[in-house]
Amino acid sequence: MFGGNYLNNEIGHFSVGAMQLHNYLVHLHDNALVITPGDRSDIILGALQANESANYPTISGIILTGNIVPEESILKLIEGLSAIVPIIAVDGGTYHITNKIGKIKSEIYANNTHKIETSISTFEKYVDNDALSERLITFEAEGMTPKMFQYNMVKRAKQHRKHIVLPEGNDDRIIIAASRLLDMDVVDISIIGDKKQIENKVTELGITLDFSKVNIINPIESEFYEDYANTYYELRKAKNVSITMARDLMEDVSYFGTMMVYKGHADGMVSGAAHTTQHTILPALQFIKTKPNSSVVSSVFFMCLEDRVSVFGDCAINPNPTAEQLAEIAISSAESSAAFGIEPKIAMLSYSSGSSGKGDEVDKVRAATAIVKAKRPDLKIEGPIQYDAAVDLSVGRSKMPDSEVAGQASVLIFPDLNTGNNTYKAVQRETGALAIGPMLQGLNKPVNDLSRGCTVDDIINTVVITAIQAQGM
Repeated sequence: MFGGNYLNNEIGHFSVGAMQLHNYLVHLHDNALVITPGDRSDIILGALQANESANYPTISGIILTGNIVPEESILKLIEGLSAIVPIIAVDGGTYHITNKIGKIKSEIYANNTHKIETSISTFEKYVDNDALSERLITFEAEGMTPKMFQYNMVKRAKQHRKHIVLPEGNDDRIIIAASRLLDMDVVDISIIGDKKQIENKVTELGITLDFSKVNIINPIESEFYEDYANTYYELRKAKNVSITMARDLMEDVSYFGTMMVYKGHADGMVSGAAHTTQHTILPALQFIKTKPNSSVVSSVFFMCLEDRVSVFGDCAINPNPTAEQLAEIAISSAESSAAFGIEPKIAMLSYSSGSSGKGDEVDKVRAATAIVKAKRPDLKIEGPIQYDAAVDLSVGRSKMPDSEVAGQASVLIFPDLNTGNNTYKAVQRETGALAIGPMLQGLNKPVNDLSRGCTVDDIINTVVITAIQAQGM
């Protein structure tokens, strides 16, 4: 409404003008942002007058809430002032707008030259550059931050380039992700689908896709179609599969893509954007099968929190694992954690910590913990343990002071799918954490499942972790 030339004013404090003016004035601080309903003319004019007064702090701006604009006489009065701070009107109520402002994290943008110059001069005045440079040169990071994790993933994937097949070429998100992955130059890609339809989608989406760098396959037209069908028939004929059935199944994109991985024509597969988890995983279970030392396929999510990366398992596959299965999930998750540069400290989660809890579910977790300790005495593990005691250092010390895992767990194993799936989604939604996965564990070759609600970034991240998995197989 006013002061558009000063929208870059710096804000040092914000407050709501809800009380009477004479009470509100004492709550003003330097560079204050005043939030008040648009019909509070007294607060608006009082704040503007305070900005002019030598006895009160400066005002950076005023936000008028409730989609209310002051009366014409008040607007005319403001227009006549010699100095006008930025005044904007918004639709939301005072409570909602104040909460949104409170969640804003201050940043320095490229066009904030005053902030940049002030920051540089302040830094040079108070910081010993030589001493800091020496510390940076000799610094060794502890733990894994989300930025480090994502950077390292892409870097590792590029070091030993792998070939990933994406069976769902009819999905817009897959096409966009493939385009971005090729721009990143991180993996080789095959897309299963009709080339003409994909070309049309690329045009509709307004993106670029270098068709010379991507292999587009129509299963029926593929030179490997008959070979794949015969291979599947030989593998499954004992299960009453006929050659006709095998040919029909090889027309299915999930079966064809999985067979590409099985035959070594691709190093891994990512699917599930348009298909169910069962549709994606069933072919892998039928002929890629589990590793010799694995009896169960499980999954992990890499939860990129604000200051760390945690591994959550199993949040996607096993509804109610036994103690033996839970132990195997824990061991597999620890190995996945270590493979991605995160030191595994395993928390076997339950509703009770230590030996105090009673009941079948906590007993199952206790038994699973004992199995892991017997099979892998080298692993750091604690269980049963509650979530807060596993991740909060002060709570962990108070509940389990002698534990080397409590308060610093990096691998969190949930007792069942109901708990795991709801917890990872709750953490993701409430904290804004990036959840990368699910990444499947236990298969001979990497096949990973997407959520049907996945984003393009989810697809890209899953392709990258699949490529890294393939490097170790």
